[in-house]
Amino acid sequence: MSTALVQYTASAVSDRGRKRPSNEDAFGYSVEHGVFVVCDGMGGAAAGEIASSLAVDEMMRLLIAEEAGVSRQEQAEKAICAANQAIYSRSQRNPKLSGMGTTLVALIAEERQIVVLNVGDSRAYRVRQGTLMQITRDHSLVEEQVRLGRMDPSEALRSPLRNVITRAFCTQNQVTADFFALEAEPGDLFMLCSDGLTRELSDSLLESLLRLDLPLDDLCTRVVSAANKVGGHDNITCLLVKAG
Repeated sequence: MSTALVQYTASAVSDRGRKRPSNEDAFGYSVEHGVFVVCDGMGGAAAGEIASSLAVDEMMRLLIAEEAGVSRQEQAEKAICAANQAIYSRSQRNPKLSGMGTTLVALIAEERQIVVLNVGDSRAYRVRQGTLMQITRDHSLVEEQVRLGRMDPSEALRSPLRNVITRAFCTQNQVTADFFALEAEPGDLFMLCSDGLTRELSDSLLESLLRLDLPLDDLCTRVVSAANKVGGHDNITCLLVKAG
């Protein structure tokens, strides 16, 4: 494997979709600090928008801060706790926000070392040499049934329970993320997205779209437009990170 340094570029697009009255997704990133976050909020009125924005703000604030002697995963675990507490405290202060929550997927890059973490069913993917690989595993009822062998993937896609997630920010006093460690190679493309994208586009279609040789801004727009074209039933967020 090459020992050349890896530099990152990024772009993101978030869209309300064609059916929802507002956009409860949120994202944030800092190429300089190697931090990239996508959240998908849930809750009545504007609660989902508040939850996702709070989670992004807390994650970005704490992951950008320098902490000597603390690993990126330890830093991320602290940020997750802080984000969950911020959402919980806000919901306690305002009864109209009771029950709000959000999913989260994040990527932290430090030279070649990549840490991906997720809570809920927002996902991370990697495209390497034209091949798409899903990094994260959904925290959802149907995904758990698939892993247990009680449901096959095609049944999961049609299940009326596919919106039921088993882990999210603020649904409990504490939340635990799954972590995945990878090593980036020049040319790798990472995608963080909300389920409004993956519910509309199959892995094969996503792979063909992400193979297109386009600037990241245009590629984000193309992917989101494709999800809208086939339905756009939910908010859609696509954040792309390219290792160069």
